[in-house]
Amino acid sequence: MTSSPCMVNAPRANCGRPVKNYLTLSAMIESFRHKGLQELFVKGTSAKLQKALTDRALRRLDAIDVAMAPEALNFPGFNFHGLQGKPKRYSVHVNGPWCITFEWQGENAVKVDLENYH
Repeated sequence: MTSSPCMVNAPRANCGRPVKNYLTLSAMIESFRHKGLQELFVKGTSAKLQKALTDRALRRLDAIDVAMAPEALNFPGFNFHGLQGKPKRYSVHVNGPWCITFEWQGENAVKVDLENYH
């Protein structure tokens, strides 16, 4: 086993110490349609979103970011479902009429958007 320099994505506990196990998850959100969602995801806050939506939206963005397939988002309270049309899009419920919608390419979510269904 060799020592590893502190890598950007490496677990902090392993910086400067021998690395035994290192797992990189490749699934991620690749692109956003909604600038407020992108800002929330990157900074943890956004003035472009209603305050009442931010906590729930951030939990759903985190789940989308680590999911390896859209079906992995079928959690109670998310109301995950596929939408009709092409390209295929998916939806998870946030609050009231607000849903996060997205497409899926390979192992990545793309064109993530916040939509009001009513």
